[in-house]
Amino acid sequence: MSARYPFPDINELPEDIKAKVLEVQEKAGFIPNVFLAFARRPAEWRAFFAYHDALMLKEDGHLTKGDREMIVTATSAANQCLYCVVAHGAILRIYEKKPYVADQVAVNHRKADITPRQRAMLDFAMKVCQHSHEIEDADFTALHQQGFDDEDIWDIAAITAFFGLSNRMASFAGMQPNPEFFLMGRVPRQK
Repeated sequence: MSARYPFPDINELPEDIKAKVLEVQEKAGFIPNVFLAFARRPAEWRAFFAYHDALMLKEDGHLTKGDREMIVTATSAANQCLYCVVAHGAILRIYEKKPYVADQVAVNHRKADITPRQRAMLDFAMKVCQHSHEIEDADFTALHQQGFDDEDIWDIAAITAFFGLSNRMASFAGMQPNPEFFLMGRVPRQK
């Protein structure tokens, strides 16, 4: 299946968006499809990536970059979003330096080769993803026992909720993962 909405021509994008897309291409070696898919609506692109960056590039708190990508991968699998599972699974493999971890957390995080702390984090993220109306004080207590503070818990929930939006947009639009994502973090990088 191909994307239901054609990508805009990169040369016709507003300069700020074009510059960011080219910066990502320079760093990654390709343009992740999400950057072009959202670029068809520049105001939404700017808002989406501003919130994405605020959540995923945050430097304070107790969540690592790997933790953040693990949340995205597990909850995106629950939401059946092929694009986000493949793309963020690739980034997760790289950050965690574990070639199998993304597949494991996407299928069943409770059986994955992750720490008890990460398991508790994903238990909470999955509850936010699937049953947010059932969150109670005991869910916070379980995370506090693993060393998370209330701001970390907010981050876990916000990442889960933001990618719920992203998952639904990618799925309805038929956004496909770039082929490059499938092997990233699985095999040694070509020099």
